[in-house]
Amino acid sequence: MKILVDEKDFDAGAEIAALRTGNPQIGAVASFVGLVRDTNAGSDVASMTLEHYPAMTRRALEAIVAEAEQRWALLDMTVIHRVGELYPSDQIVLVAVAASHRVDAFAACEFIMDYLKTQAPFWKKEQTPEGPRWVEQRATDEQAAARWAE
Repeated sequence: MKILVDEKDFDAGAEIAALRTGNPQIGAVASFVGLVRDTNAGSDVASMTLEHYPAMTRRALEAIVAEAEQRWALLDMTVIHRVGELYPSDQIVLVAVAASHRVDAFAACEFIMDYLKTQAPFWKKEQTPEGPRWVEQRATDEQAAARWAE
């Protein structure tokens, strides 16, 4: 399992290849890559700065991954989240999940991403023509995470 929070960009293909290498039990890898959009809430976005508290963020990501491991039969995972200043089309996040079967891989990948959006302590500030603004959590993100409640 790999959890990384870093300012540096990542190579999604290389990360997925590393995840699946060496384990013949892996029958499925599901992944998600999130990107910075050039518009949000009706305004152009020139850049986005992601902030976090490292120890708090690490604990939250570990808890999300541990919950996914309890819910599904998973073989390995990679979660990479960038921080710092990012620009439209830059990669923000990679979630990749390896399992024996696609159902577990798909579900766990989606769960991790839904919980990342609502449970991980990242703060986003966008630079727009109207000036800087903090990004509020969306109700749709909360709804997506709520469907996983037991």
